[in-house]
Amino acid sequence: MGDQGRLYVNGDVVPAYKEVIKHADLILPNQFEAEVLSGIEITSLATLAEAITAIHRIYSVPHVIITSVQLSKLSQSGCTPTPPENFLTVIGSTTKSDGSPRLFRVDVPALDCFFSGTGDMFAALMVARLREAVAAAGNGLQSTASWVSPDSVSATTLPLAQATLKVLSSMHSVLERTMEARNAELAKIALETSQSEGLSVEERQKQDYLRRTKAAEVRLVRNVQFLRDPLVQFEAQEWRKEDLPVGLQ
Repeated sequence: MGDQGRLYVNGDVVPAYKEVIKHADLILPNQFEAEVLSGIEITSLATLAEAITAIHRIYSVPHVIITSVQLSKLSQSGCTPTPPENFLTVIGSTTKSDGSPRLFRVDVPALDCFFSGTGDMFAALMVARLREAVAAAGNGLQSTASWVSPDSVSATTLPLAQATLKVLSSMHSVLERTMEARNAELAKIALETSQSEGLSVEERQKQDYLRRTKAAEVRLVRNVQFLRDPLVQFEAQEWRKEDLPVGLQ
């Protein structure tokens, strides 16, 4: 629907999005979209937990992952450690039988590069990995409505958490290699640009923009091994009871 504080779609269609997600088992909003859906401005860890809880309650969505939250920019409360500014955090939750959240977080280092299509990549991989994690969990979970684990399953051992770890590890490996290839391509472009003749300043700028955009395309196919067999590099952390705002404990 949008990002960075603004909608990409006409505001008139937002109610349609809100109606449709009532039929979803899993949604993957970014921070801005989570604010739109929950009606809660996310300014702190407490309001972040409140937004996820509200989404569970309002839309009956059992699995929620909020992507790319920069915790260092939120006001802090409780005992939850905050990662450095050059980290992004993914926050996930699967409801318990009473509708309360089971919150976990995964911190990943941010890469100093803009990549197009990472949201689609994350969503596609999550669908496959969640199904895989549910199958691995056994105990008839595959035949359980919306694949919601029993209340006894902790946040960090949820299939949603295990799937998230694999997906983020795959993406980090692919994007690291994409950035390496991008940097090599940009160095080559710089050399070619310095040697080009007969182009106006405007033509050179347009050519440079197109080349830089192409250089940043995600190298997915050539790094498919990291999708098939990711080396898990991160760990999920549970939000403990004392880290949650009053009323969510």
